[in-house]
Amino acid sequence: MSFVKSKSFKYLKNLLIGLGASVVMIGALGKINSYSWGGPAITAGLVVEAFLFAMLGILGPEKDYYWEKLYPGLEDYHSQIAPLTAGPSKGAPSRSLNADAVESNLGGMLNELQSMSKSLGSLKALQEVDFSQTGDQLKTMNNFYTKMNEAMNMLNSSVEDTKQYQAQMASLSKNLTSLNAVYGNVLSAYQVKG
Repeated sequence: MSFVKSKSFKYLKNLLIGLGASVVMIGALGKINSYSWGGPAITAGLVVEAFLFAMLGILGPEKDYYWEKLYPGLEDYHSQIAPLTAGPSKGAPSRSLNADAVESNLGGMLNELQSMSKSLGSLKALQEVDFSQTGDQLKTMNNFYTKMNEAMNMLNSSVEDTKQYQAQMASLSKNLTSLNAVYGNVLSAYQVKG
């Protein structure tokens, strides 16, 4: 690996760009305020920046993503890129891929995407719901529940009244049975005398 592509060179390049820009800004501030050091500082900063921009133009852009390792043949414009599970494309060096691992990862991502899609669909449906009359509906439901509670209380008290009536009817039935027995005895005694 060349020095230009190393991490230390990238760090040094970013450090010099940042320091050069700082010197330019401080020099510009000194020049605006007419300090004696403003002119040389801005000149030094601009020279450093000019050198760095020339260097960046000569070196060219840095490629940070290496997709051609995952998709062999990606660098060739006319290549036919096969799916990951089909193996390497024609003319590309053979590389071994664990097809099961790739499929399981892709399957997991597909399940996550489907779950997200359902969630987003639910959110869209919720967004389209008109809640403008919800307050009135809640008041109506509250009124309904209040009336229902009153009716249940009245029903409870009528159940108590019914139990008392039932107890009184049972007592009356016993009394009538006793009275019938007495009346039957009186009739029997009257028939015996007469």
